[in-house]
Amino acid sequence: MTEHHAEVVLTVSFHDCDPMGVVWHGNYFRFFEVAREALLRSIHYSYAEMAASGYVWPVVDARVKYRQPLRCEETIRVSARITEYENRLRIDYEVRNAAGQITTKAHTLQVAVEQESQALCFVSPDILLERLGVKGC
Repeated sequence: MTEHHAEVVLTVSFHDCDPMGVVWHGNYFRFFEVAREALLRSIHYSYAEMAASGYVWPVVDARVKYRQPLRCEETIRVSARITEYENRLRIDYEVRNAAGQITTKAHTLQVAVEQESQALCFVSPDILLERLGVKGC
């Protein structure tokens, strides 16, 4: 598989932080979502394109490992990389501070659900494999 990844640069806003200026843990998921959307657009399979293809891809699991806190007005780089795609979509994330240090690692798992029948797909649909440039499994 060709490696598929995207990176976004964000500035931590005051509304992402607690009164001490430290990012609330739940707001990291917003940072991951911004990077995930950039990644999906880069393979021409945005959320709108997913829906148009007849599938939705809910996140069914998410794991985060915090190494050091982020602070208000800090500039960060959030990278997203597809690491699995055969029967689920696993995207790994890294958050780096301005010095390039990894502050956070995470991953999300998404599964395809056929919109019409609401059936869970146990293998990734051909449309995803096509967008990733791989042959069917």
